[in-house]
Amino acid sequence: MNKVIGFIGCGNMGRAMIGGVVKSGLLKPENVIVADGYKGSLDIASSEYGVNTTMDNKEVAKTSDIIVLSVKPNVYNSVIDDIKDFVKEDVVIVSIAAGKTIKDVEGAFGKDIKMVRTMPNTPALVGEGMTGICPNKNISKEEVEEVVNIFKSFGKIEIIDEKLMEVFISTSGSSPAYVFMFIEAMADAAVADGMPRNKAYKMAAQAVLGSAKMVLETGKHPGELKDMVCSPGGTTIEAVATLEEYGFRTAVIKGMRECTKKAKNM
Repeated sequence: MNKVIGFIGCGNMGRAMIGGVVKSGLLKPENVIVADGYKGSLDIASSEYGVNTTMDNKEVAKTSDIIVLSVKPNVYNSVIDDIKDFVKEDVVIVSIAAGKTIKDVEGAFGKDIKMVRTMPNTPALVGEGMTGICPNKNISKEEVEEVVNIFKSFGKIEIIDEKLMEVFISTSGSSPAYVFMFIEAMADAAVADGMPRNKAYKMAAQAVLGSAKMVLETGKHPGELKDMVCSPGGTTIEAVATLEEYGFRTAVIKGMRECTKKAKNM
């Protein structure tokens, strides 16, 4: 890609994205510029990836063909106020904030803009992110593909309708937290039965990683894969029956639906 990408905000997600585009070779470091109010974050980005840095959001606005707003939702409007009169005419704005709709961001700019609303998740930090992508009506297919390639550099993507973005948040954006809780609970049970904790975490995490890979690579229904493990009268079906007794699936479903509801009301 022969364009300049600017990042406003250099927290964990911003750095994950910067690392993805640079490490993948999608962009040369000199074609990336990053702004943040905290110099320490910029120093990390500069030393790790060799990108250009600044503490002036306007400098990013003036030089970038694609701008990623990787700041918290509560400062979106103030950041946009700071840059909206300095962005290039055909700039593509990429948002990553929960609760900020395409209409919200367009309204903050106060003019027609090319925009893609996205929602990445924290596994982007290890190159295994999952991102939901929703372009607005002003952006071309070629420009959407450029944004898609950014997010593919640190994981997988799905293009979805904006009305499903809150569902995506509960399914993928927030779900790493549920998975971490599951791994922690598995490890606690193993420790209770005598397994050293460091080994328990490793075993539980690898089981989750391998199981997820089976779903993605075999294309088989999760229920079918579960049945393959559950031998008649065996240990696994005993555990599955106990999880069902205590409402495992119901708890997951209820938790995710509450997450979706909260996202819709932000």
